[in-house]
Amino acid sequence: MCGIVGYIGHRNASELIIKGLKRLEYRGYDSAGIALFNESQIKVTKIKGKVSDLETKIIRKKNNSGSIGLGHTRWATHGVPSDINSHPHLSNSGDLVIIHNGIIENYAAIKEELVNRNFSFKSDTDTEVLVNLIEAVQKNGNYKLGKAVQIALNQVIGAYAIAVFDIKKPNEIVVARLGSPLAIGIGKNEFFIASDASPFIEYTNNAIYLEDEEMAIIRLHKDAIYRKIKNDSLFDPYLQELKLNIEQIEKGGYEHFMMKEIFEQPKAIEDTYRGRLNVDKGIIKMAGIEDHLDKFLNAQKITIVACGTSWHAALVAEYIFEDLARIPVEVEYASEFRYRNPIISDKDIVVAISQSGETADTLAAIKLAKGNGAFVFGICNVVGSSISRETDAGAYTHAGPEIGVASTKAFTTQITLLTLIALKLAKEKGTISNSNYKRHLVELETIPNKIEKVLRSDSVTREIAQIYKDASNFLYLGRGFNFPVALEGALKLKEISYIHAEGYPAAEMKHGPIALIDENMPIVVIATKFGHYEKIISNIQEIKSRKGKIICVVNEGDKIVKELADHIIEIPESLELLSPMLTTIPLQLLSYHIAVMLGKNVDQPRNLAKSVTVE
Repeated sequence: MCGIVGYIGHRNASELIIKGLKRLEYRGYDSAGIALFNESQIKVTKIKGKVSDLETKIIRKKNNSGSIGLGHTRWATHGVPSDINSHPHLSNSGDLVIIHNGIIENYAAIKEELVNRNFSFKSDTDTEVLVNLIEAVQKNGNYKLGKAVQIALNQVIGAYAIAVFDIKKPNEIVVARLGSPLAIGIGKNEFFIASDASPFIEYTNNAIYLEDEEMAIIRLHKDAIYRKIKNDSLFDPYLQELKLNIEQIEKGGYEHFMMKEIFEQPKAIEDTYRGRLNVDKGIIKMAGIEDHLDKFLNAQKITIVACGTSWHAALVAEYIFEDLARIPVEVEYASEFRYRNPIISDKDIVVAISQSGETADTLAAIKLAKGNGAFVFGICNVVGSSISRETDAGAYTHAGPEIGVASTKAFTTQITLLTLIALKLAKEKGTISNSNYKRHLVELETIPNKIEKVLRSDSVTREIAQIYKDASNFLYLGRGFNFPVALEGALKLKEISYIHAEGYPAAEMKHGPIALIDENMPIVVIATKFGHYEKIISNIQEIKSRKGKIICVVNEGDKIVKELADHIIEIPESLELLSPMLTTIPLQLLSYHIAVMLGKNVDQPRNLAKSVTVE
């Protein structure tokens, strides 16, 4: 959840690390800190608050020089957000400094042992326990830093991406990972360390991504050493060329990353199907599916595991797969999957979805599925992420960086990719006619242009937001393919505006939620022409008779709903199973505008982080 940045080389580390922390602030932003080594001592600056607050404090304290540095932006797990609990943390002697993304589950037992050995602690964090464990190992066995880190990590239970510096070894930083991501940028006589490549992309396009239970001793004066933590063996890492560019991680003139990413969706969807969809030839080409086609065609069922917005995309996919390919699909919360003893066999396929590719719950679900013999297919956005390496096969969405904590283009690109898979399997199984197959390909290719049209009517959504921004509760209703969109719309509003909202299948309104409806309750209804239209009309009339405020997403030219609703937002017509990629756009915009009008931090909503790397 936290973001870490480190540097060792010839540049001023302070400026580089602060800029890197700002790019990683989506991972956690309740506190921040930096440690700089200025040839003789470590100077640490920490603060509860944003990276910008840290930057101001550094300037005020004149602690802004050093060619070696470690920085951290925090999402609190152990200990409340505070200056003291902020990273980096020092060991008791003051010689060791550490930054950590993850969670040490057995920290309490280790802390008790260290207290008995006369160690003292200033913070409530598990990370301060870890750095003192490393120091205890180092002093007890007279070990070098790298060996002490390795021994200490073999005693901890949990997840970590760490960087450790020893004032007595001023030319090296030791890094290691288990469960949490860690990238090492390789420059000319300089090294960069970060949770992802964004902090160092303008300095080098060469990076090494450590795998689980791997560590590295990064040294200026000698070659780096790469070692397996468990068995102490050396390995040669894979040097990856980065494709990311600096423009992709900047706002590009938009006030917020979220708005930029909402408006990027037409291009992101095109990038998702580019090279895979050929409408003229009637071809869907996906190597990850083609290489394992028999497994998909003979699967007894497909289980999709995901969290949050990705779970909602999976629910849409359940409708699409079963409708087109006639394959039974179950959708599971990854966070519950491994705790309920699921029935998984070698005849099953498990599809794991995660924007970041680092979601801890989803990674745990992958390991369980593979342990039961299932074939695991991964869908993620970040090239080289853990899920892309842990799965048997997979596909990238190619959506580009998503910085805003509330996912937008992840949802639509995941649905795009899942639709391509479902159509390919349907064609191979013969569960779709050639004409219907071609029709779906043509319609899918038109989705980006239709989203562009929806985005051009943003002013309508903004006007509705102005009317209802002070509401205490919202209800979102949808049917069929658009029921998951109702869930996603409610989630977006909760995430960034902190207004209570719930999504339901429209028919379920009568089974409880209708009791909430009064003249103060806005109800957002997805009321497209295709699929359950008459039933939705009945639901709208039930709301109207109870004086609820009705906001409807409708197809262009709809006259029936327009007569019943208080407000309508029009979208172009599309095939029903493709409509979620259109209906979700106004709901994203509505949430965005309400949050902005309420003065909320849209890109960094409270208590949340983009990449959930702890359970």
